[in-house]
Amino acid sequence: MDINSKIKIMKMWILALAMMAGVTMNAQHGERKHEGKKHDRGQIEHFTPEQRAELQTKKLTLELDLTDKQQADIKAYFTKKNKEHETMRSSMKAKHQAGEKLTSDERFAMQSKLMDEKIAAKAFFSKTLDAKQLAKFQAMKSERKEKITKKHENLKKRWRR
Repeated sequence: MDINSKIKIMKMWILALAMMAGVTMNAQHGERKHEGKKHDRGQIEHFTPEQRAELQTKKLTLELDLTDKQQADIKAYFTKKNKEHETMRSSMKAKHQAGEKLTSDERFAMQSKLMDEKIAAKAFFSKTLDAKQLAKFQAMKSERKEKITKKHENLKKRWRR
């Protein structure tokens, strides 16, 4: 073996070791990737439906300058919706833990119910808010939807890599 072939073999070994070290370091990082971040579900305390309704109402009050009557109406609406969501979530969780899957009819009924709830919410907010507040509320919803869509696209890009 001449000196050039020994150098080539040595370069290949160094490259292989560097690649193994990089893969090992990347694999070690996986456990703590989401530690301390907002979406670390193990650490989040769950609020009661009333607490969530109060926070949602306060957020809207800050954004839309709601009157006291509007605040009371919206808080009652959010409390009702959050309680319904909690019961639906717990029933779905129980079904999931039991290993049951929704039939297509159940899925259709759920989607239909969600659409009916969206229509009712739109009617409620149209009735409760004035025109200026309603326009700002719809703009907030659009921004939130865009943000979620963008986040979803970024996640898709990451998973493709």
